[in-house]
Amino acid sequence: MYKPSTKAAWVGRTDTADGMLGLRWNQAIQFLNLSETVPAVATGEVAFAFLGFCCDEGVSRNMGRVGAAAGPAALRNAMASFAHHLPQHVHLFDAGDVLCTNENLEEAQEQLGRKVAILLKHGYRPLVLGGGHEIAYGHYLGLERATAGKSLGILNFDAHFDLRSYAQQPSSGTPFLQIADRSKAHGDDFRYKVLGLQEYGNTRILFQAADRLGVEYTFADEVQLHKLPQLIKSLDQFLDSLDKVYITVDLDVFAAGYAPGVSAVNALGLQPEMVLELLKAVAKSGKLLSIDIAELNPAFDLDNRTAKLGAGILYQLVSNWSKV
Repeated sequence: MYKPSTKAAWVGRTDTADGMLGLRWNQAIQFLNLSETVPAVATGEVAFAFLGFCCDEGVSRNMGRVGAAAGPAALRNAMASFAHHLPQHVHLFDAGDVLCTNENLEEAQEQLGRKVAILLKHGYRPLVLGGGHEIAYGHYLGLERATAGKSLGILNFDAHFDLRSYAQQPSSGTPFLQIADRSKAHGDDFRYKVLGLQEYGNTRILFQAADRLGVEYTFADEVQLHKLPQLIKSLDQFLDSLDKVYITVDLDVFAAGYAPGVSAVNALGLQPEMVLELLKAVAKSGKLLSIDIAELNPAFDLDNRTAKLGAGILYQLVSNWSKV
């Protein structure tokens, strides 16, 4: 099911007396209905499109704490009052939400893929708001249509591989094995890199799957400020082998103090500053195709910390990516 967004989703502070100099995102946001004809982005313009994936069926199937379906609304709420500093040729759009109804995860993922493909076809830069990490497979379905004949890599900031078997049913723990198998079936290379991995969160069978599939990964305790030059070098090598890259940020990669509102809280996770530096490097590469933010669960958030973290990541990414 698909539902277009409205201004009601972007309620935030307005400084009317300050005129255009007091502009905020809730005043600048425009709206797209992906069920209708979508205007193409004009030459010389940059257009970012937020697309929600209101789904936690995959989390439920993976025996996690449900509530991530409310993530897109929480992220919009956290972004609404952001000060607007973007140049005139950069535009923000809300492209609505894909909803998972009647526990039909597979249909929701197919729908998400179709909507992502529409945005890319018309020149928009998708910023997909989750939702459980089952968002990744649906997102990929849209990306593969836009990258036929090109090499596409996946950069996942995550405490987990999410390479579980989907023999019984897909879930939030299976998307990257599904992508690997789909890539193989289509004769494409599977290029997958994980940053922030936690050994205690992944069983031996998952490490075996990662090794078998040639997955690159870096443990969380290696993602430290004093190692930033080496991390950037490794990231550049990964990007050099690709035409395009898709970023997925699972908010459980962050330490619990920064991100309590997730299904699987991570006591020893990453600091936001490190992730932001790496995201900026990807944005500047010119190879970034799209990004999603996954696993925000407002039901377990404290003072909206996790929502604000996800929103802050999107703000910084839009700011840096708009310059490319």
